[in-house]
Amino acid sequence: MSPPTLPASVRMRLLTSDDAAALARAYRDNRDHLAPWEPSRDDAFFTTAGQAEQIAGSLVGLRAGTDVPWVLTAGDRIVGTITLTGIVRGPFLNAHIGYWVDSGLQGRGVCSAALGAAIGYAREDLGLHRVQASVLPQNEPSRAVLARTGFTLIGLASSYLRIAGSWQDHLLYQRILT
Repeated sequence: MSPPTLPASVRMRLLTSDDAAALARAYRDNRDHLAPWEPSRDDAFFTTAGQAEQIAGSLVGLRAGTDVPWVLTAGDRIVGTITLTGIVRGPFLNAHIGYWVDSGLQGRGVCSAALGAAIGYAREDLGLHRVQASVLPQNEPSRAVLARTGFTLIGLASSYLRIAGSWQDHLLYQRILT
């Protein structure tokens, strides 16, 4: 299955320490849009300093080989993120993936294309066997993105993550790469 390509106006690149201000702005612009799908965030998260702290942690994971954080950009704006986390080597060869896209770009194939690119990287560059994703059952757009990019449902995890202030069930998906 070949994923769609990113729209010409959107690029995907690795996160850098210089992205703090732009990422803070992107999160502020999408705060209400993301609130039902993410952990509760304090106000500091939406500041340049808060994002600099988050980015520093992500870059530690990148150097350690446990995370690969990308940003989606349109011009000088960050319009989303996609991240492989919890990369495990050895007999598991697995990672988790998370993503979001600016509310104004939903429905344009941006997430599907970025997810396809990340899956290609996980297979070709990292040599992973599986990528997993978790999604709230009511998040139909995200479920559709996973289906379009070849993920299959593997189960339900009760009270899996604390999202929007409460422990919530998640559907678990996987994509076998080898």
